[in-house]
Amino acid sequence: MKIKYFLDTDTALVEFSTHPIQETKEINENICIDLDKNGNLVNMTIEHARSQANISELSFQQLENKTA
Repeated sequence: MKIKYFLDTDTALVEFSTHPIQETKEINENICIDLDKNGNLVNMTIEHARSQANISELSFQQLENKTA
């Protein structure tokens, strides 16, 4: 996964895969998703990313499965 932030437009592009895009769906006026031919998520575009996604604070946390 890659996250690209475009400062000049305050837009974040979250790339989940490199599959060809078949369809784009608007989730709301600030968020669009791109899907491949199987309906799998390829990209998510977030307009006004500072306020919509708190892009100034980004963290990644991998949690282990703790089984008894």
